[in-house]
Amino acid sequence: MGGNGTSPCASCKLLRRRCAKDCIFAPYFPSDDPHKFAIVHKIFGASNVSKMLQELPIHQRGDAVSSLVYEANARMRDPVYGCVGAISFLQNQVSQLQMQLAVAQTEILCIQMQQEPSNMTTTTQNSFESDDKSFLLQNNHQYLNFPSSSDHHVIQDSFKRESFFGHDMVS
Repeated sequence: MGGNGTSPCASCKLLRRRCAKDCIFAPYFPSDDPHKFAIVHKIFGASNVSKMLQELPIHQRGDAVSSLVYEANARMRDPVYGCVGAISFLQNQVSQLQMQLAVAQTEILCIQMQQEPSNMTTTTQNSFESDDKSFLLQNNHQYLNFPSSSDHHVIQDSFKRESFFGHDMVS
């Protein structure tokens, strides 16, 4: 019998063969989890999985089986792209969330600048021309250019987006 000596491993059970003592599948596909081997066998084939495992050092086989199981499950959900489709979806989601974060940080900065115009020093205010909409940040000592109030609505409209709950986050 395979690995534990009491019952054949999941692969030998599914393939209806006797589980040898040195069965390559026994340590990775125990008899109490037959679905794990069934899905890997359906996608990759038992012969191919056996060849892959034999070519790897023993200490890497467990990780390889985990990867095969993950990819097989992904291929069942998405036969064309498999786990690459899931990775691509997650990368796009991260990119969208980074953009939303940047917009939110910009909005926070604009609101802070509108709420704290009296905190700027008189010297700084006098050094700017009246038409220039640049402000000096006291903490970072950086110059920021803000549009005039007539342009403000155009920029806000371009930043409109929906939250996860379907409500506009910027009005």
